[in-house]
Amino acid sequence: MNPSTRSIVCLLTTTVLIAGFSSAGHAQGRTKIRYALGDVISIDELPLLIAVEQSKQRGVDVEVTSFKSEEVATQAVINGQADVGQGTPYAAVQKLSVPIRFFYQLSSLLFYPVVNKENYKTWKDLDGQEIAVQGRGSGTEAIMMLAAKEHGIKYKNVSYVPGSQVRALALLKGNIRATILDAPNKNLVMKDGADKFIILPLGNVKASDEALFAMKEFLDKNQTGVRIFIEELTKVARAINANPKWVLEQRKKLGLLKDLLAKMEEEILPFFQEAVENGVYPNDGGLGNAAKNDLEFFYLSGALKGENLKAEDFWDLAPLKSALANVK
Repeated sequence: MNPSTRSIVCLLTTTVLIAGFSSAGHAQGRTKIRYALGDVISIDELPLLIAVEQSKQRGVDVEVTSFKSEEVATQAVINGQADVGQGTPYAAVQKLSVPIRFFYQLSSLLFYPVVNKENYKTWKDLDGQEIAVQGRGSGTEAIMMLAAKEHGIKYKNVSYVPGSQVRALALLKGNIRATILDAPNKNLVMKDGADKFIILPLGNVKASDEALFAMKEFLDKNQTGVRIFIEELTKVARAINANPKWVLEQRKKLGLLKDLLAKMEEEILPFFQEAVENGVYPNDGGLGNAAKNDLEFFYLSGALKGENLKAEDFWDLAPLKSALANVK
């Protein structure tokens, strides 16, 4: 990665006090969940932010901290600096042998490999080239590594650039030439540089993009707060699946992401419409197949090792089952 790209991606850790409480002055009788996000907050986090506000109304205050990468966010959970993390750090969980358990699938993977067509036209052209992904062990890295296996190529280098929006801007500026983007940033790049970029074909991927995880001890000791949070996340997912325009209504009502760039604001509805069409938000929080699909996907991509992977070594479905029993 060249120096200008590094300057783009050297993001400072930012704390977003969604619930408005500090540890020292937390209201008595309320539950606090410290939430670690390894990404920049953008429109794809609107379901989370809406659920945070709804949880607050039920006595659960979720404090969201945006870290510079999923690795750092995962470490915050392991070290006790955060209670719940967001991402898919399966490789880290296996390698470190820590009692982290996934307990809710927030979204499934929907990403697009975008490349500068002046340099690349097919997957074969990426052999021996550099690519940029979200982070080490992320779903974006797993997708690109699986594609490399399928096409018989090997990348020269994999750069970790947190934030799909950051990668999109780097692509448009020419700081990177091949990356993988979420829907709104793919649309942004193709709108601003339709004559310069192409999307490489990608097969159907069934795995988590974002899942929630926590130490087993935290889940056991905070069952009520976790259950309420899951209930609100599930209600939000179902509302979006029923009507993607609901997100726009809630963003306006709750005053969320007020400082969005006009270009990104225009992408909110198309993004959620595309997400709903592709089944990104599960109505059951991943109870059905998330664990099975994730283990298979991350094993095939090389992120997980061993052939006898067990769902119970990575997932704790008890909180989700408890929550779903209360959501009509």
